[in-house]
Amino acid sequence: MSDFRPLSADYSVAPQISVEDVAAAKSAGFAMIVNNRPDGEEPSAPQGDDIANAAAAEGLAYASIPVGHAGFSHPQLDALDALLAGATGPVLAYCRSGTRSTHLWALTRARAGDDVGALCEAAAGAGYDLSGLRPMMDALAGEK
Repeated sequence: MSDFRPLSADYSVAPQISVEDVAAAKSAGFAMIVNNRPDGEEPSAPQGDDIANAAAAEGLAYASIPVGHAGFSHPQLDALDALLAGATGPVLAYCRSGTRSTHLWALTRARAGDDVGALCEAAAGAGYDLSGLRPMMDALAGEK
């Protein structure tokens, strides 16, 4: 069962998706799937190639920006920025629970100058708490 949670009009997150969820993503109007889960993190979960192949079969773009236990980096934010700038429609990002995908989006958007409070509210509306990330988001927003 698909669990797509919108954070904005053009970006949603989900816990680990299945190959079958890719068709549901296509039906829901997504143009791209972004995998934020490193391959091998959970061997029984569909790996990146499984989702990439299913996305290709559905005509969806696919990208991988793995976020492991080391946390987030500017190159990861740069990669999401570039993907969002080039996206031809709404983006669905996933990881184990959707938290890393939410955090990556929030950091990227804060760095771009979006209102940090509004980003926190959007995440809360989708069931994700950004309070622990708020100092980093504020710092990124201050760099603008």
